[in-house]
Amino acid sequence: MASPEPSVRRRKPESKDSSASETEQPLRRVQTLPSDSDDDDAKKKEQLPKKPKSKTKKSKASEDADEYDGWNIALDIARVISFLFLASCGLSYLVSNGETFFWGMKNPPKYLTKAYYKELIQGPVYLTPSELALYDGTNPDLPIYLAINWTIYDVSANARTYGPGGSYHYFSGCDAARAYVTGCFAEDRSPDMRGVEEMYLPLDDPNVDKHWSRQELRELKKKEKEDALKKVNDGLKHWVDFFAKSDKYRKVGYVKMPKGWPGTEPMRPLCETAAKGRKVRKIPGAKEE
Repeated sequence: MASPEPSVRRRKPESKDSSASETEQPLRRVQTLPSDSDDDDAKKKEQLPKKPKSKTKKSKASEDADEYDGWNIALDIARVISFLFLASCGLSYLVSNGETFFWGMKNPPKYLTKAYYKELIQGPVYLTPSELALYDGTNPDLPIYLAINWTIYDVSANARTYGPGGSYHYFSGCDAARAYVTGCFAEDRSPDMRGVEEMYLPLDDPNVDKHWSRQELRELKKKEKEDALKKVNDGLKHWVDFFAKSDKYRKVGYVKMPKGWPGTEPMRPLCETAAKGRKVRKIPGAKEE
C-alpha cells in the first residue's frame, strides 16, 4: 500500500486589505533627542542681535502727530499772523490812498468811524435854521455842520477851514446855497435862490435893444432866462455833488424850513459882486471887444 504523499502546507496568501492597511497607516513622527550640535546652533542664535520690530502704521501716525503738535503748529500760527499783518497793511494803503500802512489816517472814510454807524441806527437829524446855527464850530462840544440845498453835512474833519477863523466859516451853521453860486459869502448865507439867475442875464440898453423888434426881443429874453436858470442849476449842482460824493464829509440830516417858505420872506436883491458881472446884450454881427 502506497504511503500517502506528504501534504505540503501552502502559505496563505496575504489579503489586499491587510497590505493596503499597512501602507495607508500614517507615518509617526519620530522624536529625536537633541544633539550637541543643535545646542550650539541655538546658543549662536541667541547671541545674535535681535532685529527691531517694524513700527505699525498706528504708532508712526501717533509719532508724526506728536511732532506736528509742537513746532509745526507754532510755525503755522506765525505764518497766519504774518499774512494777516501784511494784508492789513495793504488794505490800509489802498483805503487811505497811499497815506498810511497802519490805519493812522487823519481823515478816515466815513464807514470807518463810529459816528457813521451811529447815524445808521438813529437815522437822519432834522434841524431848523435856528438849531443848525448852533453847529457853527464855536461850541467845541458840538460838531461842525453846514447845509446845502437843505441837506446837512458834518464837516468837523476840516475844522481849520470851516471852524472859527477859517476861510469858509461863512458856510458853517447855515444853508448858504445862494452864496455857493453868487460868491457873496457874507451877504448870501441863505438857501433862497430866487433872483440869482439875474447875474447871468444881460442888462437892458435902449441903444442896443433897438436892433431887435419887440417880438424878437421878447423871445430873446425868454431864451436868455432859460440859459441863466440852467447856469444857476449847474453851479449849485456842482457843490451839491461835491459834498454828496465826499469821503471826508458825511450827510447827517436835513433842514426843516418854515411852512410857506420862501414866500414868507422878502426877495433878496442880487449882491454887489454878482451884479458887477452883468453886461449889456451883444449886438448881432458886432465884434467882440
